[in-house]
Amino acid sequence: MSNEIKNNAWLKYSGAEREKIFDFCEGYKNYLSVGKTERECIHEAIRLAEEKGYRNLADIIKNNEEIKAGDKVYANNKDKTLALYLIGKDPIGNDSIENGMRIIGSHVDSPRIDLKQNPLYEDGNLALMDTHYYGGVKKYQWVTLPLALHGVVVKKDGTKINVVIGEDDNDPVLGISDLLVHLSGEQLQKKANEGIAGEDLNVLVGNIPLEGKEKDAVKENILVLLKDKYDFEEEDFISAEFEVVPAGKARDLGLDKSM
Repeated sequence: MSNEIKNNAWLKYSGAEREKIFDFCEGYKNYLSVGKTERECIHEAIRLAEEKGYRNLADIIKNNEEIKAGDKVYANNKDKTLALYLIGKDPIGNDSIENGMRIIGSHVDSPRIDLKQNPLYEDGNLALMDTHYYGGVKKYQWVTLPLALHGVVVKKDGTKINVVIGEDDNDPVLGISDLLVHLSGEQLQKKANEGIAGEDLNVLVGNIPLEGKEKDAVKENILVLLKDKYDFEEEDFISAEFEVVPAGKARDLGLDKSM
């Protein structure tokens, strides 16, 4: 048996153990599918925590309840970070106590492309949204990929609107266009990190003009659609946080679903 096969992790697990792995991965795939942004990851983590008996610390404090050993509580910080506490028996902060706290840290990181504050514009009879990318994304991977728009809008009256476009089977998807292969000779001579420039990662969102409009008619039609579906005005982009992510659910890779 070659070293490559000997080092294959699947050989360490029996049939029953493999079933447990596949069962676990179903939950993991679901988490990846519903948690494509930091906010969504925190919301899903809270849902899972509450299923395990964790309670919101803010509610406990509001109700002037006592926290005792064995209690499970969580603290949500602006839907961006989450702390979970399993209360122990020993007090914290007493110099005579050596046990203190046991801490496990985890980082929520969501590769994505962010919309700028006033993103919507029209160019060449196409409506696009201006973006800037977050983190170490490989820019060439994002062109011609079906994309979805996830975000939250806080309107003037304080109303919060959650927006998800591109995940439902009946939704359209968004995309970032690329050059056709017979027009991209110069582009293909560049290094991979230079073939697609960051400023070219603008999201294509529409092509149909609004009847009766002469200037920016395609952009105006997109604004009408946003208004009809989400009661969303262009100025609401200023108080919004929109992120562009790959559309669709996380899925197994390989005919044997091994990855």
